[in-house]
Parts: sequence; structure tokens; C-alpha cells
Amino acid sequence: MVKHPEPPFVSVIIPTYNRSWSLREAIDSVLAQDRCRFELIVVDDGSTDDTPEQLRSYGDRLTVVRQENRGVSAARNTGIRHASGSLIAFLDSDDQWLPDKLHRQSKFFESRLDAMICQTQEIWIRNGIRVNPKKRHRKRSGMIFEPSLHLCLVSPSAVMIRKELFEKVGLFDETLPACEDYDLWLRISCRFPVFLIDTPLIVKRGGHPDQLSRSPGLDRFRIASIVKCLENESLNSRQRHAAIGVLAQKCRIYGEGCLKRGRHEEAPYFLELPSRFIHERQSEE
Repeated sequence: MVKHPEPPFVSVIIPTYNRSWSLREAIDSVLAQDRCRFELIVVDDGSTDDTPEQLRSYGDRLTVVRQENRGVSAARNTGIRHASGSLIAFLDSDDQWLPDKLHRQSKFFESRLDAMICQTQEIWIRNGIRVNPKKRHRKRSGMIFEPSLHLCLVSPSAVMIRKELFEKVGLFDETLPACEDYDLWLRISCRFPVFLIDTPLIVKRGGHPDQLSRSPGLDRFRIASIVKCLENESLNSRQRHAAIGVLAQKCRIYGEGCLKRGRHEEAPYFLELPSRFIHERQSEE
């Protein structure tokens, strides 16, 4: 009898902070996954609501790591460091998975040994109502660095990553209070293809007041991420040209916004920042 290898072991990481209103649904959607070996790690990032009591009710069906409140990047990184699996999957505590999500993605990695990261399509729910993503949010498969500069095209709850990839590109940037996923996806997508399973396998819920994506002024963090790529990543000429173009666009919009809101000390930095990279590009040409 031929002995078939066991499928890859997946570590599922849920970071959470004061979301007891949605946490149980997220956890239950993971525990309902079938045909896939996995462990579930919930990182409680210093919750002050009844999150600890909810987590205790699951007994040994999951692993709980509790830490002082340090933000979602630190929570995800803590989960990665505790993970035993060769594959990592994240789930935000306000989202849910459909039952076949882990199976479909783990089978993909079994069939594509060269793949380092893949994601799935998603169902969007805003304030309890299903909505259709706009054309600009359309997910793509392959080398997606250039379109990803404009906006985040990868969802943490939809992604699965080989753990070894973090050794190549680093973990989430804990200095970023928001757009930490945008930052990581840029560092990954400039070097590796991001594959897409073109089936909705997650329910992404939005519209609630504690969403980080609703915070004002997020482009300053995206600008910082693009600058990091220009300074630290070995971008090819096409990628570098695209990054400088998007940087100039975002800096102009953000800098002009600073002037309109009376933040005159902040504005010059953003309005002058792109010229540094534009001059470097011109000197190379």
C-alpha cells in the first residue's frame, strides 16, 4: 500500500482586541473547517472586555496567547512566533471563513510547491448588507506589486502563507499603527507572485466604528511603506518607476490636505519627499 503524505499543517492566527461581539463567530468558523489539519492560536492583545471569558470557554480547542496592548502587527507577529505549522493563515476577529477555506488553500500549496502565498476571493458585508467590490478592488493573480501600490489588494483574512516566507521578507511592521498589511504585501509582491483562488471563501465584515481602515490620514502610512520599498527592496526599473509615480501622487494629495487643514509644519515634508527619488531616477537615466 502506498502511504500518502499528510497534508500540510496550518497554523491559524486570530489577533483580537475588545471584539467579544464578533470573536466567537470568527473562532467557530475556524473550528468548523474540515479536511485540513490545523492549530488555532488566538492572540488577545490586552482586551478589557469579556474576551478572556469567551476564550476560556473553548478549553483546549485553541491556544490563547495574551499580551499587553501593542497593536495588530505585534499580535500577528506573536502568533507567527508561536506557530507550529508550515503554513500560516490569518483571520481578523470581525471576519468569518466558509467551511472549505483551509482545505482549498492547503491543497493549492500541495499542488504548487513553488508558491509562497495565495489568497481567495471574499464576500463583502457592510453594516449587515452584502455589497459588491468596486472594479478597482478586483483581486488579481501573479505579480501584483504595481497595482497594489494604489490600494491594498490582499486581505489578511483571505491569505495563506508559507511560514518560511517571513524569513525572507520579515514580519509585520510594528511601528505602523495602520496599513501594516499594505506594507507587508508590498514587500512580498515586489519579489513573489501572489496567487488567487478565484472563489469566495471568506466573509469580510465592515462598517463598524473600530475598524482601522476607517481611520483618517491613512495615506501617510502607505507613503512610509512605499518609501521603505524604494530604500530597502531591490525593485526592478519598472517597479521603481511605478513606486515613485504613486508616491508622488499620494504625497501631493496628502500634503495639500495638510495645508487645507492648517498643518503647515507637516505639509512640506510630504510635498518635497518625492523629489528625492525623482532626482535619483533622472540621474540613473
